[in-house]
Formats: sequence, structure tokens, C-alpha cells
Amino acid sequence: MDPNLLFWKSQGQSLLSRLHIWFNLLDPTSLLSSDAEIKNAHRLLGSGQKLNEKDGHAQTLSLSSVHADSGTVLPLIFRPPALMPISAPLVVASLLPHSSVKPALFWQLLLHSYSAGFNYANRNSSSEEQSNNRSLKQLLLIAGTVSYATCAGALPQIFINRLGVRSAPIQTLFRSILPIPLSAVLAFFNVYIVRSGESETGIQVFDTNGTPVGLSKAAGDKAVRETALSRAALFGTTAAVPNLLVLLLQRTRLFQRSALLAAPVRHISVALVLGMMIPVSFSLFPQLGTIEKDDVEEELQASAVGGQLYYHRGL
Repeated sequence: MDPNLLFWKSQGQSLLSRLHIWFNLLDPTSLLSSDAEIKNAHRLLGSGQKLNEKDGHAQTLSLSSVHADSGTVLPLIFRPPALMPISAPLVVASLLPHSSVKPALFWQLLLHSYSAGFNYANRNSSSEEQSNNRSLKQLLLIAGTVSYATCAGALPQIFINRLGVRSAPIQTLFRSILPIPLSAVLAFFNVYIVRSGESETGIQVFDTNGTPVGLSKAAGDKAVRETALSRAALFGTTAAVPNLLVLLLQRTRLFQRSALLAAPVRHISVALVLGMMIPVSFSLFPQLGTIEKDDVEEELQASAVGGQLYYHRGL
């Protein structure tokens, strides 16, 4: 078992402990470290030596920058600490009340392209075979997911333009209410389709000693479903809180006198909610998940000492 997973097994089994760990791991200054520093940090974490306070930075580098299946360094823009600085402007722009369809499609395309890349880079890759057929299939899945999510995400603006909506209440419905469930559903869809291979081929499961015992489709489906739910919570909440906040504030005298205040309040609140929700969403489910003996394939049940097996959920 990878040193990162061994860490999550010993330290990340409660929600509060995971939340505390993720607040530390999402420090964007770790993005300034070189690949050589990250590889050395990963080796140090796997050396079995007891880490002191000076080694805390190495631990953070390994957990936030190294893929727990392959042991390779994650691409810079798809590391967890990069999610907030890169996705924040994309989320803000995608939730703006656009005047036409083209800018809505453009920002939705950027957002869902980055989300698909992040989901793919942080998947569970324990069962993958390097083959051209699989690579082509995965590329088509990602392209189809991004295309569908882009069009679906721009539907509120498409409806407003095509139907010529001028009614304020109906515009509020399309611009402020509909994007909330739509953002959650599309975030779930993005993860579920991009990582569908894990459900089809299975992922590596481990016994209580960290020894690989085989591939489980049930564990793969559970890992993908949990990650998709956490991402839906992230983007659904990020769309809900600012939109509902602006709707409430627009009823006050201050906002009725100064309508221009709505835009900065919306932008700032989107960035703040996204920043707070990223560690929460990452913490909803353990990085090293467990699956009960009765839920895995029959050939793996004998290895479930203690009644359960472990799997890497991905991110």
C-alpha cells in the first residue's frame, strides 16, 4: 500500500481529522515546490521513519502532490491545492447573468473541461492497462462529458434568449434558481462518467495489513459514487448560497437603491463559499474507504479479515 494511503488509514478515518488535514494540504504555496522535492518527500513518508515537526512540510507535499496509486507526481494544475485558485474565476464567470449564449457556453466549457481533467488526474488508476484502445475510449468519454455538460450548463441562458424572456420573476428562476440543482447534477455527472472505468474494471482492494487482494467492481462503483456526491455538494452549495444571498439582499433598501452592489457581492460570496466548501467536500468520505465483506465479489470475501476491505477512493 502506498505511503499516502497508509497515512490516511491511520489519520483520516474521522470527519474532523480529515477536515483538519485537508485545510493544511490545500495550502497553495505547496505548488511552488519542484518535482524533485515532491519525490523526496514521498520517499521520506514511505521510509518508515518517525516524522518530526520539520518533516511536516514533506508530508504535506506527498499527500497533496503525489498520486496514491501510481506514486507519480500529479500535473501542477490538477493538484488539490490548485483547485481553488484555478476554478474560482471559472465558477464565478459561469454563474454570471450573461447577456447572450456564447459567453455562457464559453465559461461552461472552461469550467467543465478543467473539472474533467481534475477528476481524471485524481482517479483511482490501480487497474488500468496502458493500451491505445482504452486511451481512445477515455478520451471520447471526456470529450462527450465536457460537450454535454457545457450545453446543459448553458441551458438557463439558452432558454432566456430563445424564449425571449422579459419577465423578472421568470428571469430570476432561470438565472438564480435553476443553476443550483443544475450545478450539482452536472458536477455529479462529470465525475461519474469520467471515472466510469473504475466501475467497469474494478479497483484494487486491500486487507487490513495493506496487502492487495484483487480488483473489485463493487469497490470501484462505491468510490466513484462517493466522489461524485462530494463534488455535487461542492458545486451545488457554491451555486446555492451566493444566489440565494443576492436574492435576499435585493429586497433590502440599500440594494434597491444601488443595484450595482449585487455583482461584487455575488463574486465575493462565490469565491468564499467555494474556498470553504473544497476542504469540506474532500472530507465527506475517507480517502482510504472501506467496503463490507458481503458487498464485494465472492472470490474476495475470504480476504476480508475483520469483515471489511480497504480501497483508494480517489479525489
